[in-house]
Amino acid sequence: MDFKSIESKWQKKWFEEKIFEAEPDPNKPKCFVTFPYPYMNSALHLGHAYTCTKLDIYARMKRMQGYNVLFPQGWHATGEPIQGVAKRVRSGDKKQIEILLMSGVPKEEIEKFSEPRYIVEYHRRLAKKDMMEMGYSIDWRREFVTTTLTPTYSRFIEWQYNTFRRKGYVTIGTHPVIWCPSCKSPTGDHDRLVGEGVSPIEYTLLKFRYNDAFLVAATLRPETIYGVTNMWIRPDVIYVLAEVDGEKWIISKETVEKLVDQLKNVKVIKEFYGRELIGKKCFNPIRKDYIYILPAYFIDPYVGTGVVMSVPSHAPYDYVALKDLRENRDVLVKLGVNPDILNEIKPISMISVEGFGEYPAIEIVEKMGISSQKDEKLEKATEIIYKKEFHLGVLKNICGKYAGKKVQEVKDKLIQDFKDMGIADSLWDPAEKVVCRCTTRCHVKILENQWFLKYSDPEWKKNVLKHLEEMNIYPREAIEAFKYTVEWLKDKPFTRKSGLGTPLPWDKEWIIETLSDSTIYMAYYTIVTHIKKHNIPPEKLTDDVFNYIFLGEGDLEEVSRKSGLDKNIILDMKKEFEYWYPIDLRQSGKDLIHNHLTFFLFHHIAIFRPKHWPKGIGVNGFIMA
Repeated sequence: MDFKSIESKWQKKWFEEKIFEAEPDPNKPKCFVTFPYPYMNSALHLGHAYTCTKLDIYARMKRMQGYNVLFPQGWHATGEPIQGVAKRVRSGDKKQIEILLMSGVPKEEIEKFSEPRYIVEYHRRLAKKDMMEMGYSIDWRREFVTTTLTPTYSRFIEWQYNTFRRKGYVTIGTHPVIWCPSCKSPTGDHDRLVGEGVSPIEYTLLKFRYNDAFLVAATLRPETIYGVTNMWIRPDVIYVLAEVDGEKWIISKETVEKLVDQLKNVKVIKEFYGRELIGKKCFNPIRKDYIYILPAYFIDPYVGTGVVMSVPSHAPYDYVALKDLRENRDVLVKLGVNPDILNEIKPISMISVEGFGEYPAIEIVEKMGISSQKDEKLEKATEIIYKKEFHLGVLKNICGKYAGKKVQEVKDKLIQDFKDMGIADSLWDPAEKVVCRCTTRCHVKILENQWFLKYSDPEWKKNVLKHLEEMNIYPREAIEAFKYTVEWLKDKPFTRKSGLGTPLPWDKEWIIETLSDSTIYMAYYTIVTHIKKHNIPPEKLTDDVFNYIFLGEGDLEEVSRKSGLDKNIILDMKKEFEYWYPIDLRQSGKDLIHNHLTFFLFHHIAIFRPKHWPKGIGVNGFIMA
């Protein structure tokens, strides 16, 4: 039996009979299901197939139960990746061309990939073909591509952000953001090759006097300055002596750009290799003692300042690094340093924590049998100690006025006290490595006059959390991940300077970024057939038209007169939206809970009336007990 021909026969029949082209039917209950539109810079993968197949099974089941089912599909092109590919092809980038060829792009098509529009259309054709061959029950009349490639969709996005602004959810301010220095734009989750979901974190910079300058160490545990036994510097990395806001700082070369982007006035005086500092001493401003500067090859010059404090009693990495140096004394000898200086370094205990003795880091390293810095168990040991000491740790008498206090309770005050003393500052860094899709490593920039969505708004969060409890979340266990995301979510930049997208309507030098124009587009599905049928130009889709259709605001006669759009067309679009909304099920993967799916809820709740808030979300990737 030729199953392929049977499959093709029925798929052709379905298409010809238009059986999946859904129209409002007041005599049937409706079911509106959606699958996140895939990004058009590559072919669809198994993850798309898995999610879409699950949704198609659900859609077909609901049809058999007598429901009128709408299953539409669109395509995502917003952001840097597509434009970045086109730019690299235009410049003859051999690596990029090789990647395209390996991914199946015919050699004769490569030159055409110098145009973003062609890249989108090439992948759209392939993706649609794959979905049709899978037999998905999609209403293909409703497909569209995001960005200005579909001007009426861009007009819809302009309305979305004008509405946000009108309702008070948009703010302009100064905030730390993940930043691509090449694209000169904030780098959202979907604009990243590496580091999706990573946010900025604030390091404390501690200044250790070295001659007439400061060796500036970045740390997330400033309280451990009371237990510092030595400093770590990477010998083969370039460091700089720089004037920073009037002080001389020693930092990695890579730190300079970060400081400039964080509103510091920086002037590099000279560059040198870290090896020049090894064996020298710097001054601990809290303990009032001189400590050795030692070599460490675990240092990443892109992280923090490239200068690291060593606290072997409370940091497993530091204890193991010292242990390795003692066992490999030639490392110091080759750097022209007498290894006997290691005999002077003794661990200093400064935090007591239940379940451990004087030196928690040393104890856990020995207990777990960790033998060197290359041992994978070292990361786990560090996580255990850091969490326990932060949540349960109590500072010892050696910590002066902070003695007897819990680390968790005193940390913020301690940081501010150190800043008031002039021995501390701040530096923002990504919590983990982030690489933009243009292949540039990102850092944190403090943006001035940048546009943000006020996700920190307590009332907005409250409404989202309340609605979550009333929704159908499949599986129910996923609701905890949603709650966690809602609670930690802070104000987020929603624009970029480069890439494809919709220009911000009131500040057109900015483009609305990839995660921010993909949250309520499901509403556009409900009216797109009317836009296509009547060939409606974007300028007639005014904010008043959208307000009437989606929010029930305004007078139909007046809206029609001002927009120049026939009132019957406006009314038909409103009726179709009212019929299909709210969304009954949105199916996606659990990796999108921490960004897209949560934004999807925030945006619907901010813009639409409660009766149009989403009813259900299905999430892949949870293992049921």
